Amino acid sequence: MRYRYRAVDRQGRIECGHLDADNLPDLELRLARIGLALIRARMAAAPLLSLRRAKRRELVAFCFHLEQLTHAGVPLIEGLTDLRDSLDDPHFRRVVASLVEEVESGQTLSQALAAHPDVFDAVFVGLVRAGEASGELPEILKRLGEALKWQDELAAQTWKALTYPAFAGLLVFGVLGFLMTYLVPKLAEFIATLGQTLPLGTRLLIAASAFFATYWWLILGLPVAIFVLVRFRAAVNPAFRQRLDGWKIRLPLIGPLLHKIVLARLAGFFALLYAAGIPVLECLRLLEGIVGNAAMAAALSRLGAQIGAGQSVSESFAQTRLFPPLVLRMLRVGEQTGRLDTALLNVSYFYDRDVKESAERLQRLIEPALTVILGLLLAWIMSAVLGPIFDTIGRIK
Repeated sequence: MRYRYRAVDRQGRIECGHLDADNLPDLELRLARIGLALIRARMAAAPLLSLRRAKRRELVAFCFHLEQLTHAGVPLIEGLTDLRDSLDDPHFRRVVASLVEEVESGQTLSQALAAHPDVFDAVFVGLVRAGEASGELPEILKRLGEALKWQDELAAQTWKALTYPAFAGLLVFGVLGFLMTYLVPKLAEFIATLGQTLPLGTRLLIAASAFFATYWWLILGLPVAIFVLVRFRAAVNPAFRQRLDGWKIRLPLIGPLLHKIVLARLAGFFALLYAAGIPVLECLRLLEGIVGNAAMAAALSRLGAQIGAGQSVSESFAQTRLFPPLVLRMLRVGEQTGRLDTALLNVSYFYDRDVKESAERLQRLIEPALTVILGLLLAWIMSAVLGPIFDTIGRIK
């Protein structure tokens, strides 16, 4: 049963949240294990629809501390207990407290992690399970922490690469909106008092300003409506989402960067899973859920079927036509030398560096492009406004 509780910690701070327990005494015991004293509780009407996912930094800290403790020979339950007591985030502390209870009840760490899919994904659980089976859990936790840090850096690069063009476009649109809704109408009133035939550029500017002022709600709302509609259709229609993700990696400028990000993520986690001793087919199945692109996930599904039918990894990758020659060449060399994980790590390193350089080049390209666009807009508006004024002054002279 899930309870909604109100409790107080050792410092006197009030905390509220949800926790699963068999009954109220069990809830009180579970809260006491994480340093909370129950004030009151009631049964939740229904399970939460979604839980806040743990931040990557929290998972990195989890891997680092647990790796250090297990490497030093500290028993797993004691390591988890020490980690639970040192956490500041209430949500993650409750998750680790639940792991302690589940491991104490006889479950393995991977089984306990699998009970929290909102925090630990299938790749995380699969790697821990492989570490338990091979006796290399500390090493697996170390590699997991490094992979999560790399993934966090990659996400930051992706955010940086995509938000700057969006911000630049929003800035241009904001300047254009100000000019069209405020400045141009004021100047148009003055030009109308001159009583002369207006040139084509001025008439077009006034018509554009009138359209913008009248249908601003359509101009602002239409992109938002299209975005929401596309997201909704992608959520309910897997085939459309697959086509949409395929279009994304073929877009000019942004598409190649997104493709490299997907390849870097794929190669990095493929290398990590394969090095942990997980079979290739299981690696591909796990990668489908984390690659972040439906078109690439579908390609991985086809790869699994082809490799299961007896084809080599490099031949199967070549038939999807989604992987560039560099990836195929390194995979072929890795298969021939028996060092597929090393080849995949080289691919990941190459694309990780390429993503950084591409993001920097994109930003350097957008800055002058933004200046040129703003300059052309201002030149058009000024010429359309000042042209009739100069004509009138010339006639007076």
